[in-house]
Amino acid sequence: MQPVDYTTLVAICDSLNNNYIPSRLEQIYQIDRYTISLCLRSLHQKAWLSISWHPQAARICIGNPPPRGKDTFTFSEQLRHLINGYALIGVKIVTDWERVVDFQWAKRPNEAPLHHLYVEIMGKYSNVILTSADNQIITVAKQITSNKSSLRTVETSQFYQLPPALTGEIPKLLESMEKWREKVSLIPGRIDKQLIKTYQGVSPIIAQYLLNQSAILATKSNQELTQEEWEKLYKNWQSWLQVIENKTFNFSKTTQGYTVLAETNNNQDLHKILNDYYNQQIYQENFNQLKQQLQQKIKNILTKLIIKRDKYQDKLNDSDKCEIYSNKADLLMAYLHKWKAGMKEIILNDFITNKPIKITLAPDKNMIQNAQNLYKQNQKLKRAKLVVKPLLEEVKSEVNYLQQISTILSQLDYQETEDLITLQEIKAELISQKYIEDSQYRGNNNVEESHPRKYQTPSGYEVLIGRNNRQNDILTSRTATDYDLWFHAQEISGAHVLLRLNAGDIPDDQDLQFTANLTAYYSQGRESDQVPVIFTKPSYVYKPKGAKPGMVIYTRETVIWGKPSLR
Repeated sequence: MQPVDYTTLVAICDSLNNNYIPSRLEQIYQIDRYTISLCLRSLHQKAWLSISWHPQAARICIGNPPPRGKDTFTFSEQLRHLINGYALIGVKIVTDWERVVDFQWAKRPNEAPLHHLYVEIMGKYSNVILTSADNQIITVAKQITSNKSSLRTVETSQFYQLPPALTGEIPKLLESMEKWREKVSLIPGRIDKQLIKTYQGVSPIIAQYLLNQSAILATKSNQELTQEEWEKLYKNWQSWLQVIENKTFNFSKTTQGYTVLAETNNNQDLHKILNDYYNQQIYQENFNQLKQQLQQKIKNILTKLIIKRDKYQDKLNDSDKCEIYSNKADLLMAYLHKWKAGMKEIILNDFITNKPIKITLAPDKNMIQNAQNLYKQNQKLKRAKLVVKPLLEEVKSEVNYLQQISTILSQLDYQETEDLITLQEIKAELISQKYIEDSQYRGNNNVEESHPRKYQTPSGYEVLIGRNNRQNDILTSRTATDYDLWFHAQEISGAHVLLRLNAGDIPDDQDLQFTANLTAYYSQGRESDQVPVIFTKPSYVYKPKGAKPGMVIYTRETVIWGKPSLR
């Protein structure tokens, strides 16, 4: 993930000073444990300023309005108590070439600041600290005690101190090429690494930019550069410093992230670029982590349930043999005269087949007592069958439900924000079904809801496909009309699929096949050549009382073969 470097930070501060100084702080909301959102109202506009101390995505930019859920974080509560309603009168980088920004707050725009909000953009060491006018720390996003750091502590009531100074030379516009080249080439090594190590403020992105502009490979040694290459690199070095000095930034997205040093001004909004990029990166990271957690949890639960199911099935199979014990007992009672004391087994002809059957006997019991034991085993197995059968059906239902979730998870890949919302809904469902414990879960506080996938058939009919069980239930029970057709993979887990039709419409075979192919693709049989798919009227699809989300039964179905590879 591309970090916010010094050059970008200068561009951000310049933009905020030009557009939001002065402005009034109207609201404070903490989105998560790494991000606060400040509502700023200037004379001309209102915007939400995102300040994040995320270990990989620390940033400052104008972002999206926060969600409407309740803010329960202590840090934001303290900020609301201390600076809400104050005026933002300045945004300044505290020291040149250091990534520490001072947001200054006063009661009125023309007064001296009463509070400083220091934002340290330093990777995993990023932090946000509120101090009084004399720099005494009042509250801090992340307390740094002596147990965590021997170099610098950050705790309430202390006086704020800047982070330890960076090593490396400070870049200067007036530095001659000879001195600059001497410093960069002092220690032999890759030219990009030496630029980063020698001077402050040179991030990997800046080093790569300078070398690309100079047509020099990053892997090239500083000892291998020609005089012409040194001259080109120095010229671009000077141009970079002049951009920072004059604040003539041009913003643009790149294949890897973004740049504030674009060659042409295409009027792109820096804050939108930063907000979109970091939100996308964080959403994808959260998606991957949550998907992995849910898949592992489902896998563990399924493993236990399948073992339980197999044990119940074995018991049920044993119960089906109960008549064998009854038959053996009848034989013993019919041939009491053949018993001799101490017998361990006896061979008797079966009543029906007339074939010999070996019956094991307890030598310390007579024939009647052995027969009674066999009758007892018969009764025990009969009772076990009555008890085990509903338990087996219950476990089978759970296995089917979790396999459905597992199939949904395996087919979810991050393409857009919608996919993360879908995953969060699956987690909420598993919590509500008691498969996951979460003491902080308070129901669905998420204002945003995911929506089904949409396709069009060759004839132009809309096809809706559920992304998770919440959507499956909505499609089947709310969205579907009497004119639609409902599709599902036969006897395996998969998405509920709806072919939307108008009154009197009769879909062509190609429309049915197209929908069947999609249904097969979004099912457990995705890797198969062909998958049996059923379709029926939504009115013939029922949700049994007490059934888990996404679980239905259907009747009057028609089978069609879906081909996942042709979807």
